[in-house]
Amino acid sequence: MAYVINRDAWADASDLWHGEWEGRAAGAGISIIFFSSDRLGGGPRLHTHPYAETFVVRQGRARFTVGQETVEAQPGQILVVPPGTPHRFENLGPGRLETTDIHASETFITDWLE
Repeated sequence: MAYVINRDAWADASDLWHGEWEGRAAGAGISIIFFSSDRLGGGPRLHTHPYAETFVVRQGRARFTVGQETVEAQPGQILVVPPGTPHRFENLGPGRLETTDIHASETFITDWLE
């Protein structure tokens, strides 16, 4: 049986790719955050997960902090953060940053460090 998840089940707004979805109910084994920010510097605070997180940069430029490393990412790049590694990212501008963040877990488990 296929599961179809409509946009209104995960999107915060009909005109933005912004929202989140946990895969437990569909047996997907992953959860997804669709991130979108027009604000320069916009992005999540430093945090960790007990599982890997994969980021797909769809639009804009981002500065990722992954452990002690800083990576500047652009559209089309994919960044994988290993389990337990402190990380954050921010919109470098100009314009909108959009990422699709794939959590290797059927639910979100986040330890916020700041």
